[in-house]
Amino acid sequence: MRKPLSVLRLLAVAGLAILFSLAWVIPAAHAADIIKHVRVEGAQRIETPTVLSYIDLQPGDVFDQDKLDRALKNLYATGLFADVSLYREGQDLVIVVVENPIINQIAFEGNKKVKDDDLRNEIQLKPRNVLTRTKVQADVERIQEVYRVGGYFSADVQAKIIKLDQNRVNLVYEINEGAPTYISRISFVGNRHYDEGQLQKVIRSREERWWRFWSSDDKYDPDRLAYDREMLRKFYLDHGYADFRVENAVAELSPDHKNFYVTFVLDEGDRYRVGNLDVRSFIPEVDAKAYRKNLTFKSGDWYNASEIEKSVNALTDALSNRQHPFIDVRPDVQRNKDKHTVDVTFSINEGPKIFVENINISGNVRTLDEVIRREITMSEGDPFNQAKMAKSEQRLKDLGFFDKVSIKQVPGSAPDKTNLDVQVTEKSTGQLSIGAGFSTSDGPLADFSIQEKNFLGRGQEFDLATTLAKKRTDINLSFTEPYFLKRDLSATVNAFHSSTNYQQESSYDYKRTGGGFGFGYPLSDKWRQNLNYEYADNDIFNVPTTASIFIKEQAGRRSASTLSQRLTYDSTDSKQDPTEGLVTRIDLEGTGLGGESHYVKARVGGTYYYPIMDKWVLSLLGEGGYMHGWDGQTVHINERFYIGGSTLRGFYDSGIGPRDLATRDALGGDMFYRGSGQVEFPSGLPEDLGVRLHVFSDFGSLWKIDDTGPTVIDDNIMRISVGSGVSWRSPLGPVQADLAWPLRKAPLDHTELFRFNFGTRF
Repeated sequence: MRKPLSVLRLLAVAGLAILFSLAWVIPAAHAADIIKHVRVEGAQRIETPTVLSYIDLQPGDVFDQDKLDRALKNLYATGLFADVSLYREGQDLVIVVVENPIINQIAFEGNKKVKDDDLRNEIQLKPRNVLTRTKVQADVERIQEVYRVGGYFSADVQAKIIKLDQNRVNLVYEINEGAPTYISRISFVGNRHYDEGQLQKVIRSREERWWRFWSSDDKYDPDRLAYDREMLRKFYLDHGYADFRVENAVAELSPDHKNFYVTFVLDEGDRYRVGNLDVRSFIPEVDAKAYRKNLTFKSGDWYNASEIEKSVNALTDALSNRQHPFIDVRPDVQRNKDKHTVDVTFSINEGPKIFVENINISGNVRTLDEVIRREITMSEGDPFNQAKMAKSEQRLKDLGFFDKVSIKQVPGSAPDKTNLDVQVTEKSTGQLSIGAGFSTSDGPLADFSIQEKNFLGRGQEFDLATTLAKKRTDINLSFTEPYFLKRDLSATVNAFHSSTNYQQESSYDYKRTGGGFGFGYPLSDKWRQNLNYEYADNDIFNVPTTASIFIKEQAGRRSASTLSQRLTYDSTDSKQDPTEGLVTRIDLEGTGLGGESHYVKARVGGTYYYPIMDKWVLSLLGEGGYMHGWDGQTVHINERFYIGGSTLRGFYDSGIGPRDLATRDALGGDMFYRGSGQVEFPSGLPEDLGVRLHVFSDFGSLWKIDDTGPTVIDDNIMRISVGSGVSWRSPLGPVQADLAWPLRKAPLDHTELFRFNFGTRF
């Protein structure tokens, strides 16, 4: 029995021995897999702690293959290294790096059409950046894209790296611009109601022509092609074609890579008129009938998508003005294909009650935040309004400070809160201009001006302008603060000096020097009030002995302290080139609060624009004025009204009105009226040439003068003229020429058949 027991004991002893052996061997093996040191080799500019910060390994960690792979990827991802390797040396982890070089200089060679500074602004790599091949390739592609936008599709860009000492390089982009790629033909397929000539005027892209040397519209641009598709869609939808689609827009490159053939494939569909038109309210306190007057179209009109959008905005604005901020106006458009009509119902619903939490502004490097915020018609804490957001975006664009403006609605911290992200891209607002030209009234002229519309990023305007002409010299200096005292109140200060030769009209020269200040503020969206004060020193000199006695009596210096106001109403669709709407003004002026002149003057006028057909605009102008000397003083010759030249075509400057029969000098008048009817229409030449024609009829009269005598001719007969003319927005400046024939005139009136004005700035 003892023998088996001995065997068991031996087995137990052997087991214990094995366990003791494993207890010593396993920790020893584990200790051999522990990282004892981490060494970095090859680093020159980058310090070892910086390299180690990118890896998830340190002394005391186990050699883990997954972590080693992850560390390798992280080091490559930094973009700092051209090559990285990790290996084990005993219990040390060795990291060997080859640093990417540092860019010393970046240069461009071969570029003539695009300036170096413009290319530098486009690429992402800069001097003292770390060079990576990925970024170099991205910059090469960006430069090629810049040339493609300019119509140079054959442009080739190669990046060359010149190695320097201390792991530095010069980066050179070698550019072969090639020849520009023009659009030689634009075709339309599927157009039944509009011919190619009409549709080519709708889009921005143009066929290559010799006179388009100042434009890039005849060079192919894929972004412009996408814009053209949208313009075609808008055109058809605004002319009743509710089913219109651009099925395809193809640009084919010619085999010699010099030209593109652009083809638009259209599906016009049928034309629709507006059928039933209704406004419905789903809010108890809102009477839908009261808002039908805000619709901008009526039943029977051709369907127009833009008018539907205008009506939505008009309804939203009207409801917001009546304390209904949370409104959702939605148009429901139902097509009746058998009747070719479209029924439109505007539904007024209670919108979600959302308030503006934050207004975040980005992209403004120079322009102060407050300049942007004051143009946004909502403040933080206000009810959110989609129409006001769109209006705010337009107001920022109208400033002229930015190339791009975008206002987007993003979620806030709660469901009933929203944030407005305002993103802008600034542009240069300073302008240095030198001009030259010729006009019938002033002869050859030259001008020089410095203008800054966003002075110091505060939205202030600074302007220095000088004009030198054969018959006049003008110098004006002005400064305007558009939000004086942080209110919607513009404040302007100005100084001026002018010298004008009136020898041909009235036998005297006139010099005027002074300054003033003024304030302007809006009364509503369309009404604006301006108040001004001005002090000037007036000098009538160089009066020859042959001049009228009434002019001789007024020769000399005389000061004038003037208060004036202007009330303006403007509902036109464009401030620069109006085609629809009314603009009127009422001017009141008085002197006598100091100074030596004492008179009151009133002037009222307005112009109405009406589009009689596509590109044809009728304008009707009417104006009248009256002035009177007080405190026993006579109104002086430099203060009176004068009519002629551009104010009454067919007659010279100061060509009508009171005149001294003995000397034929014009004396001006205290009362006048004038009017004009004009129709402007296309010339038949390509629209992008900017040439338009007009026919007109002008009428007016000027009379009443304090100076009396047997030689003074003063009558108030109406003068009438008719004529035609041409205007050209040339690349060198605006040009206008008029032929006018007086149909009714007085015996001593000075008439002219032809009038020409040309000016340029560069």
